[in-house]
Amino acid sequence: MKRMHVHVAVDDLQRSIRFYSALFAAEPSITKPDYAKWMLEDPRVNFAISTGYERGAGLSHLGIQVESADELQEVYGRLEKADGPVLEEGMTTCCYAKSEKSWIADPAGVRWEAFHTVGESTVYGTSGAWESLAKTKDEPSPPSAKACCA
Repeated sequence: MKRMHVHVAVDDLQRSIRFYSALFAAEPSITKPDYAKWMLEDPRVNFAISTGYERGAGLSHLGIQVESADELQEVYGRLEKADGPVLEEGMTTCCYAKSEKSWIADPAGVRWEAFHTVGESTVYGTSGAWESLAKTKDEPSPPSAKACCA
């Protein structure tokens, strides 16, 4: 079963954790010094927040999280049919997780990832895919390497 993913860049992590914990009536399932994540069932969403983005606070990206390699291949097929370049990142460490993922940007420039998480990580991670995606969308500056999901 697929799960919607929303990642928001924040300026004040602790204040944002308090806000979203009240909004969702739940504490985060993962909390790190620069990151927090809620795995909600109603609505079924992987909602994450983190600090350290060059672009400032606001929506970082959206995504579709899947539970199996077969589901990931299904979503990859959809990405291929969408109008835009697909950046296949493959296995990577991002947001304290090990995942296989690909990226695409919609016509308005909203970034989407399709991913299957296969394990945890003790580090936030890095990703070079965003730099490539930023170049394809003619954006002024890609996020820092630390902001793997930014």
